[in-house]
Amino acid sequence: VYYWECKGYTPLFPRILGHEASGIVESVGEGVNDLKPGDHVLPIFTGECKECRHCLSEESNNMCELLRINCDRGVMLADGKTRFSINGKPIYHFVGTSTFSQYTVVHVGQVAKISPTAPLDKVCPISCGICTGFGATVNVAKPKKGQTVAVFGLGAVGLAAAEGARVCGASRIIAVDVNPRRFEEAKRFGITEFVNPKDYDKPVQEVI
Repeated sequence: VYYWECKGYTPLFPRILGHEASGIVESVGEGVNDLKPGDHVLPIFTGECKECRHCLSEESNNMCELLRINCDRGVMLADGKTRFSINGKPIYHFVGTSTFSQYTVVHVGQVAKISPTAPLDKVCPISCGICTGFGATVNVAKPKKGQTVAVFGLGAVGLAAAEGARVCGASRIIAVDVNPRRFEEAKRFGITEFVNPKDYDKPVQEVI
């Protein structure tokens, strides 16, 4: 809804929204060698060209110079045209994925191959929320074993960040959220303590 209302970017319609999905490759374009029809994949809206300085860096590989998130671009990079149309008129792409569709067309750098045994009806959140949170912890924050981590917000991204901290060996993982009903479920993802900012009169960082 945020993007449908064009908050934070230039309106571009008509377009197919959507950024989380899972699917099966139907066909590949010229020059694509690491995917084949039948492969199970996740479309990734923050892609990797695997060649630029960010893709080659351990610290900033989610900031690809070619395929980083761009809400204003509604066409394919190769030729500046769309792959969707109706009655001969173009329908624009969205963040290189356009997943609210039975079929989509994406740059090869915006697809991650997954195991064919992974249930496609369940793995789609991994294409954004889960990899975002987990990756932020494991690849960027990189907590060391025994350290304390605070996670702000217990949505999909926050829970995945907590799981990343657990995998890294953090001894205390403190959740900060205004909804106390989320705490019990969050324990399954490694959360050890819960702080509700509404319960305190001082800044939450002082509480922590």
